[in-house]
Amino acid sequence: MKKIAITILAAMSLMLTSCFSTGYGNTGYGNTGYGMGTAGSGNVLGSVLGSVLGNILLGGGGMMLEPSSLLGNWTYNAPSAAFTTEQTFTKAGGAAAISKMASGLATNFATMGISRSNTAFSFLQGNRFSAKVNGIPFDGTYTYNQQNGEIALKTAAQTLKGNVAKTERGIELMFDAAQMTNLLQKVGQVSNKAAVQAVSKLAKSQNGARVGFELTK
Repeated sequence: MKKIAITILAAMSLMLTSCFSTGYGNTGYGNTGYGMGTAGSGNVLGSVLGSVLGNILLGGGGMMLEPSSLLGNWTYNAPSAAFTTEQTFTKAGGAAAISKMASGLATNFATMGISRSNTAFSFLQGNRFSAKVNGIPFDGTYTYNQQNGEIALKTAAQTLKGNVAKTERGIELMFDAAQMTNLLQKVGQVSNKAAVQAVSKLAKSQNGARVGFELTK
């Protein structure tokens, strides 16, 4: 438990330093959904505190989600980046790497038109789900492993495999480069291939990286 607390505090310290040194308060994240409404240092702090616990999905920093807590309607709130283990998180550069990836995701999601109004996920009783990405609806069944945070969304056409972690404000739904590309391009029918490729490149830029969405109820 002590190790987890140290990991979280270190991540918060690094990420706050990175956020303010890169000028996140002036980037207009309030217009892209990454923040709490409007751009500014107070909103950056809220975003950091809300997301930092999920930045390490499986290595001690992330909080695993009980199956019952996954149920409900979740709306896209912000782009989110994470690593699968504490080791890959540290090797990649820690929270500084997370903030850099999140910045790139915010830019490309905005270019695609991903927003709160067109991207959401609902997890239902009986392991069924319905969702929309970029306004394109899809549904099917899902399986979720609480022990490792892995989730699989099975539609009639394909199965998307990702990870789920709990944050203070909601959950993070994350995918590797290949799965995220499928979700955006094949499922969400995003026509801006350059933006999709940029997101894929971000996920490939670091070993063990995952990219996706912070979702809130």
